[in-house]
Amino acid sequence: MATTFYGIQATATLPRWFSPLALIGSLALTTAMFVVSGFTDESGNLNLLAIAVLGFALYMIMTYLISRGVEGRRKATDRMVTGWVSAAFALAVVPLVSLAWTVFEKGINRLDAEFFTSSMRNVVGEGGGALHAIIGTVELTTIATLISVPLGIMTAIYLVEYGRGRLAKAVTFFVDVMTGIPSIVAGLFAFSLFLILLGPASAINGMAGAVSLAVLMTPVVVRSAEEMLKIVPNELREASYALGVPKWLTVVKVVLPTALAGIATGVIIAIARVIGETAPLLLAAGFTTSMNYNPLSEKMMTLPVFVYTSYAIQGTDAASYVDRAWAGALTLMLIVMLLNLGARIISKLFSPKG
Repeated sequence: MATTFYGIQATATLPRWFSPLALIGSLALTTAMFVVSGFTDESGNLNLLAIAVLGFALYMIMTYLISRGVEGRRKATDRMVTGWVSAAFALAVVPLVSLAWTVFEKGINRLDAEFFTSSMRNVVGEGGGALHAIIGTVELTTIATLISVPLGIMTAIYLVEYGRGRLAKAVTFFVDVMTGIPSIVAGLFAFSLFLILLGPASAINGMAGAVSLAVLMTPVVVRSAEEMLKIVPNELREASYALGVPKWLTVVKVVLPTALAGIATGVIIAIARVIGETAPLLLAAGFTTSMNYNPLSEKMMTLPVFVYTSYAIQGTDAASYVDRAWAGALTLMLIVMLLNLGARIISKLFSPKG
């Protein structure tokens, strides 16, 4: 039904190019106003933030009025809400893009072959690398994954398939509590555990760091696996039971394969979540400048701790330490990006067809 706005019958639809053109025009008009008025910031440059805010406000007002006159009130309201949602998305993406670009720009110069093939042993100035930290990160994360994934998946299977009554509620409660604990608490737990078992001389080692990461990973794996198991249709279970298949075999042969893609994605996201932890590893695994392949013996360096110590404990050539810190941060960011990409590939490959 057509509406009337100031004598104009609103029955038409604005073209697709109207919104981007209106936004560009609003920003250009606002920029021209700032240039003409000579309004600048303290350094004498144009205030881009003020231009963006005022330009977007002008765009919203102009879009609403024109859409109200041409398309009607409902469509104009829809355009206004869409504009605010898009602005919120852009506001959230801008810091992320700025952070990624800053890490890339400052870390790419030191991301050379020496960085990946040498350690920091006997290096006090230029040169050196993060090979010992990369190996430590891979070993500790692998051990933590081997501990937390079976424990988390079996806990999720119990909660979804078998758990009833107070015990299941208690397990769910403690999983929720573990999800929110500070990472330093996990490091204190692992350090205290190995302090009791091995004594003060051997309490700080790679295995303690792996245990602290496992404490942080397990609730994430439980939660993700639990949600994936819950969305498996009950009809599949009932069809298996109708054929006389035992419950444990139904879980192994029917439920888990159906939820495999989601569980694998959740596991990789859990790995990406803990691989950048610094506080528990600094406390439980310590830091060193030498190679250490044995997680059960002495301290072990990891990439997050490498970045922290390179920036916080600078030597005489401070610029070299800062460059290595940025390169380590970029390496860690690339690893997390590859893990997330792997999660998407696994989800696509193993998700149920049809």
